[in-house]
Amino acid sequence: MCSTCGRRLTAQRAFRGAAVAVTRGRLTRGRRGSPAFGRSACARLRGIVSWCIRTLAGARAQSAEGARLAGLLGGVLAAAGADAAELPEDRADTMFHLYDGGGVTALGPAVLIRKSLFDRFSLSGSYYVDMVSNASIDVVTTASPYHETRKEAGLGLDYVYHDSSISLSGTHSKEPDYSADSASLDVSQDVFGGMTTVSVGYTRGWDTVGKYGSSLAAPANHWQYRLGVTQVLTRRWLMSLNLESVSDDGYLQSPYRVARVFGAAVPERDPSTRTGRAALLRVAGDIGSRGAVRVQYRYFWDTWGIGAHTAELGYSRHWGDRWLVDGYVRYYRQDHALFYSDNFTRQMTYMSRNRQLSTFWDAGPGLKASYSAGRIASRFDIKVTTAYQWMRFQYRDFSDIRTGKPYSFDANVAEIFVSATY
Repeated sequence: MCSTCGRRLTAQRAFRGAAVAVTRGRLTRGRRGSPAFGRSACARLRGIVSWCIRTLAGARAQSAEGARLAGLLGGVLAAAGADAAELPEDRADTMFHLYDGGGVTALGPAVLIRKSLFDRFSLSGSYYVDMVSNASIDVVTTASPYHETRKEAGLGLDYVYHDSSISLSGTHSKEPDYSADSASLDVSQDVFGGMTTVSVGYTRGWDTVGKYGSSLAAPANHWQYRLGVTQVLTRRWLMSLNLESVSDDGYLQSPYRVARVFGAAVPERDPSTRTGRAALLRVAGDIGSRGAVRVQYRYFWDTWGIGAHTAELGYSRHWGDRWLVDGYVRYYRQDHALFYSDNFTRQMTYMSRNRQLSTFWDAGPGLKASYSAGRIASRFDIKVTTAYQWMRFQYRDFSDIRTGKPYSFDANVAEIFVSATY
């Protein structure tokens, strides 16, 4: 095999999981059952915690993509290839995360263990605890701050056969007034000599929305369909395109949230159905000096009238033999839903003052550093990773009723996890 072909195949190998990973994902929900297509503070919190778990599990969403694309550094510069799909490594991971912003503090540990079986299967299990202290603007202006604990358990099974891989996974999460279950199936196939990977995925979600001091137990159902293509463009560059469709049905509002009509509080009323679609384009490549760059853009639109744009630029670099540093800047902007208003001037069939459905933007940098400690006890390869992200949220048509000014806040996210492959 010539060196060019070898590098292309190894680059494809480094990204073998990318097409599947970018199409995988749990249905992202906001606090109290509000779908989090528009990612406000609470929705972003839920997404961040889910990202931590998906990172540990090896299937990540947008924010974990940068870490995976950093694998290009090792793949493009190598000269050996692989012709068949490979199982994930046997590994054990532990993680601690912290979110602080907008009056919300969330922290907790997580653990994941993965083990291969019979050379073709890989079984994984994950568990985490999320302890939340909530004094967000929604809470302090309409109720009292509260504390609660959310727990989630997940189980996954991967199977490979020649150039194909199949993944099954399920999750169950529980908090005092909300429970959620999901099941996912993902299939990927390498074609054209391993230069292209095509992936499809499906997730089904079942939620039950409750309310403190009430017998409410309203169902909310979710369906997510995914299609992704990852293409090796040259021995240094790759590109992926991913499409997604999500449908929601049932109780999609919050039993706690209220809207305002001429300043008076009235119960929030959201439609019982929603369909959203998204397209995500990523390009990543080696730029020499042991560095790689990535650019991505995502557009989302739905039947509630929301349109959203997400852009990210990132850079990864190896420092010595043990350090890998990844930095990025991300920007997000969305328009408000058709039935959203900060203060309605008349009664409508549907009315919401959920800031997740308002017009806002958020932006900020992130940094991740990984250190390979090497082999310990002649069996375990240890890697320690720390990550930090700062975000600024600015709302255009959601005001702080205490001051009458547009609402804004800063948020900080920090994670540290230790991985051991064996």
